[in-house]
Amino acid sequence: MPTRDEVIEVMRQVEDPELGMDIVDLGLLYDVEVEGSKVKVTYSLTSMGCPAGPLIAGDIERAAREVEGVEDVDMELTFDPPWTPDKMSDDAKFILGFG
Repeated sequence: MPTRDEVIEVMRQVEDPELGMDIVDLGLLYDVEVEGSKVKVTYSLTSMGCPAGPLIAGDIERAAREVEGVEDVDMELTFDPPWTPDKMSDDAKFILGFG
């Protein structure tokens, strides 16, 4: 059975191509719920008009399915609360010059 931590770790493979950094460090991964073989990933984008949105969504689904035991992936894109650079990890802020 997959674990929340396993899914979060595999989300580090999903990059925002515009920023060249993974969605975990960018703070775009809002939540992961695991119920049996079903995983729900709640995420955001840096902006509503982010052109990389479809690519990121596809990568989230692909990565989640790599976790052993995951059979169904549900994704929820949300802008509540809106993403801000404050959500980034300290390392991401430093690398992107927000530190």
